[in-house]
Amino acid sequence: MSIRDIIDGKKQWRAHVARVKMLPPDYRIVYGEIQRYLFKVGSIDLLTGLLEFFEESAASGRGVLEVTGTDVAAFADDLIEGSPTYA
Repeated sequence: MSIRDIIDGKKQWRAHVARVKMLPPDYRIVYGEIQRYLFKVGSIDLLTGLLEFFEESAASGRGVLEVTGTDVAAFADDLIEGSPTYA
């Protein structure tokens, strides 16, 4: 990995974080919890897709619990199903 790759990765991550900060507060909270979970199990590649899904859902006026259901942990488990993990 070169310095350029590291710099580009940081720029992409900062852009990602900026998009997360633009989500409504309830979406940010749920996204943060799922993000922490994904960091623990190693499926961080799913974060971009999750962010896009949350952005679309928020834009349509749906509440975050309408999207994930009341059991956010089960939603996160379903999200990583079939993905490679460290767990």
